[in-house]
Amino acid sequence: MGYADQLFDLTDRVVLITGGSRGLGREMAFGAARCGADVIIASRNLDSCVVTAEEIASETGRTAFPYSVHVGHWDELDGLVDAAYERFGKVDVLVNNAGMSPLYESLSAVTEKLYDAVFNLNLKGPFRLSALIGERMVADGGGRIINVSSSGSLRPDQYMLPYAAAKAGLNVLTEGLAKAYGPTVRVNTLMAGPFLTDVSRAWNMSGDPFSHLALRRAGDPREIVGAALFLMSDASSFTTGSIVRADGGLP
Repeated sequence: MGYADQLFDLTDRVVLITGGSRGLGREMAFGAARCGADVIIASRNLDSCVVTAEEIASETGRTAFPYSVHVGHWDELDGLVDAAYERFGKVDVLVNNAGMSPLYESLSAVTEKLYDAVFNLNLKGPFRLSALIGERMVADGGGRIINVSSSGSLRPDQYMLPYAAAKAGLNVLTEGLAKAYGPTVRVNTLMAGPFLTDVSRAWNMSGDPFSHLALRRAGDPREIVGAALFLMSDASSFTTGSIVRADGGLP
C-alpha cells in the first residue's frame, strides 16, 4: 500500500449509509467499498437498495447489505440498527445522508404534514439513529458519524426554508454529538452544495444559476466522495464537531 492508500484505508470496516441507493449516498457507498469497507445500503425503496448492493458487491468484492427503512419513522430505526449489528457485529461509520426538500408554491402553502415530514427525515431520524449507534460505538471503542447537511443551512432560500432549517439543526446536532460521544467517536458535518443528482432535474437551470459559486458550476455526484472518505477514514483523525464544505465555493 502506498501512503495515500493507507491513510484512506477502510478495509473490513462497516459503513452504514442512509439514502444510500441513489445520488450522493450511492457514490459514497461505492467509494467506501472501493476502499475496502462492507456497506449497508438503507433507504425506503428495497428494490433500489438491492440493485445498488448487488452492483457494489459485483464491482468491489465487498459485502453490501440492503435494508428498507424510512429514516423519518422513529420506530423503524431500532430494527435497522439491530439488523446491522446482527449481520456485521459492528458499525464503524454512520452516514446520515437521507433527506428531502419538497417543492411548494409559497411559504403559506407549506402544510403541517410537509413541514413535519421534512423535519422527521432530515433531523429527527439522524438524531435517533446517531443516538442508537453512537452509544454502541462508544462501547465498542470508537467510530465515526457523518451528517450530510446542505449549503442552504448557511444561505437559506425561500423555496427550501423548512429543509434549510432542518439542516441547520443537523449542523448543531453534529457539535453536540461530538461532545457527547468523544473522544472515541468523531462526528462531523459534510455540507453539500448543489450537485447534479436526480433531484436537480426539478431545478430552474435558466440563465447562469451557479454564477455565485467560485467554481461557477454544480458538482458531479462523484465529487462528494473525496470529502466523504476523508471523514470516514483515519485521514480525519483530528477532525470532529466540524463542518467540511463541498459546495463549489459558496460565498
